[in-house]
Amino acid sequence: MARGGMSEPPQSASADRVRETFASLRAASLQPGLHLIATPIGNLGDVTLRALAALERADVLYCEDTRHSRKLLAHYGMERPTRPYHEHNGDRERPRILAELAAGKSVALISDAGMPLVSDPGFKLVRAALDAGHTVMCLPGPSAVLTAVASAGLATDTFLFAGFLPVRQGQRVARLEELAKVPATLVLFESPTRLADSLTDIAAVLGARQAAVARELTKLHEEVRRGTPEELARWAAEATPKGEVVIVVGPPGPRSATDDDIATDIAPLLAGMSLAEAAKTVAERLGVPKARAYDIGLSLKRAGGEAL
Repeated sequence: MARGGMSEPPQSASADRVRETFASLRAASLQPGLHLIATPIGNLGDVTLRALAALERADVLYCEDTRHSRKLLAHYGMERPTRPYHEHNGDRERPRILAELAAGKSVALISDAGMPLVSDPGFKLVRAALDAGHTVMCLPGPSAVLTAVASAGLATDTFLFAGFLPVRQGQRVARLEELAKVPATLVLFESPTRLADSLTDIAAVLGARQAAVARELTKLHEEVRRGTPEELARWAAEATPKGEVVIVVGPPGPRSATDDDIATDIAPLLAGMSLAEAAKTVAERLGVPKARAYDIGLSLKRAGGEAL
């Protein structure tokens, strides 16, 4: 009997199933090719069973930072050699990796956190491997982008991951002006030291959209703070938050239709339906008052000399 007179819980059936699944994954042969493996973005418990099995069985394991990745391997009792692959040695290491793939080896690639290739140097390797005819496989898992999007409370039907904003303010503002035209939720990575400045520029360029700052996702001090970019910029300047940061900015509001927009939409409809029907159709399509669409359609008919 456990302390307090309560019996110990029975052995969990789910734990048994986890052991069986992992044993099956470890027993299966790992296909030759390049394996892109997602790793935790903070909480080491978020790694998948398939990822652990592949990390254990791969012939060669390449890491963005071997020191960082050894912590994950050690946590799960793996002692195996690792090799670095990052932006500074990629040109030198790619031929070696391609030769290993040509020899029929299974090569695993992991980044410091999350999915390889998302704001890290794996793209050139994947492109080279595909061009050489090798198999490239992705083992999905944790992602800071998707975690931030899901927790921000903003529109998720369409979103654009735009990576890191430029460091220099002029270039940052120019990039934001390009992104301002995108009809989607924006997802950005940012350094905590530049967070307040970037949010200030986002407020100036994108205006009072809804936004969120997600930091230290899945870690002990995880925080998702929501507000307008201006409000978040003030908070960031005062609080100077630390840790990995993701900025999520909601999509722009509907653009107000101009008279020219209404005229362009209603003109072709007047040939096939009554003015009242055409005005109703355009009003619903553009979100404008029916009376306004009717008046513009009426002006078009008069200008064209058509009978009412």
